[in-house]
Amino acid sequence: MLVGSSGGHLTQLLKLKPWWNKHDRVWVTFDKEDAQYRLKDEVNKYWCYYPTNRNVKNLIKNTWLAIKVLRKEKPDIIISTGAAPAIPFFVLGKLLKKTLVYIEVYDRVSIPTITGKVVYPITDLFFVQWEEQKKLYPKAKNIGSLF
Repeated sequence: MLVGSSGGHLTQLLKLKPWWNKHDRVWVTFDKEDAQYRLKDEVNKYWCYYPTNRNVKNLIKNTWLAIKVLRKEKPDIIISTGAAPAIPFFVLGKLLKKTLVYIEVYDRVSIPTITGKVVYPITDLFFVQWEEQKKLYPKAKNIGSLF
């Protein structure tokens, strides 16, 4: 399962195509024009609710969506590059003993993202794209740039 906001977060997940293209997959992202176009050939996709910044109503809706989608799809791994939609999927995924993989975004070198700070303690693998980001996340593995 690949979970992330549209825009740059989705772009970074799409950069993982050499890996995810070999596996059955489910996408969760915003129902926005860029995501619709970029995922047009993907069969399994769910649209989550936005806006998410400081929006408790949509956090609750996305939590219910996560319950429904995780129950139906039963993924082995949940992967995200952020942002807010990842949080309910990761928290519930942890409770369901799923493997959680988070990749901190490319453009936040010296300041952690809110999502990164929230999911860091519960992930099985936490990746960064800059060596400097390891100061923020000491247990992270640097995979280098996805770009």
